[in-house]
Amino acid sequence: MIIKQINSMTEVDALCWNRLIQHRDPFLRHEFLLALEQSGAVSPAAGWVPQHLLIFEQQVLLAAMPLYLKDHSRGEYVFDQQWADAYYQSGMDYYPKWLNAIPFSPCSGQRLLIKKGLNNEDIIAALLDHIKQLSALNNISSLHCLFPLSEQSDLLGQHLMVREAVQFHWFNKDYRDFDDYLQSFTSRQRKNVKKERRKVTEQGITLERVAGLNVSEQQWQVFFLFYEMTYLKRGQSAYLNSDFFKQLAQTMPEQILLVLAIKDQSYVGAALSFIGAETLYGRYWGCYDEYHSLHFETCYYQGIEYCLEQGLQRFDSGAQGEHKISRGFEPISTYSSHWIQNSQFAKLITQFLERETELTQQYKKDCRQKLPFK
Repeated sequence: MIIKQINSMTEVDALCWNRLIQHRDPFLRHEFLLALEQSGAVSPAAGWVPQHLLIFEQQVLLAAMPLYLKDHSRGEYVFDQQWADAYYQSGMDYYPKWLNAIPFSPCSGQRLLIKKGLNNEDIIAALLDHIKQLSALNNISSLHCLFPLSEQSDLLGQHLMVREAVQFHWFNKDYRDFDDYLQSFTSRQRKNVKKERRKVTEQGITLERVAGLNVSEQQWQVFFLFYEMTYLKRGQSAYLNSDFFKQLAQTMPEQILLVLAIKDQSYVGAALSFIGAETLYGRYWGCYDEYHSLHFETCYYQGIEYCLEQGLQRFDSGAQGEHKISRGFEPISTYSSHWIQNSQFAKLITQFLERETELTQQYKKDCRQKLPFK
């Protein structure tokens, strides 16, 4: 086996890369990662240096690892800034660090793309050994693998420290339609959801779901303005730009769903989701003005209805959001895996993670007690 490191997705064949992807994961697609690079959202100037690893045998791509060299921790959704501060206080540099993740996408998926039939443990060991050697040679502090699938997290856990977190996902339990779904709620919680949906209608707002292939240029422009406004309202700059979304519209529209909110023949809000084999991934949202319950309708209820219509089994609506619990999104564990080159800091972080895991698991248990189901 030969391990090769590349500086851009243009250096690997798209078809060969995509053959390694499971579950039609939209974020792992060559097209998605390439759009991040070619739009400039991911670049050395942005603090994301592509350093993807490939494993070949006689020119056949056996495995791949999306990998970035970073000089900050923004856009990751797993927070290690305290670790970086502790490094600096000790007179050491935490950055640069390796990041094995999908930029700006807190969605669980493969972080090691491995051809079926191969020994995953051997591939993982080879990649990690390669990274550790590069780290020693180039004074790189650490490796962080964010949001791996649970089975890959288990394998990585044999070599790396594992960190647990909580997200809230919706699961399709063979509901016939949205009303059937609400029948699983307690009476009070069912009335609350119906009231929220009715509020949207009473404000004269209608919702339209548009498949990616049918999204017009105007609708893309409107969506991007909404998306950008979400960040501007918080005094921040958006991670992604219009070129990124335009490129996705050309290269992978079949995995895109746009929900538009309309009032008085004008768009007032929008939410963009991506479609996997069995999962809908809610990702980006924005609006001009605040309307009662519009966020819940556009980002959650429309997504649930789409899943029910299309037979999708799960709705991953993004990171955080305890307000999702009362709407039927269940707490699930997500994981990250970490290797720290400095043995003393590795020991300290291991102790920190042990304490944090206890709190996380109790939090997850407490959240389950607040679910709206009978």
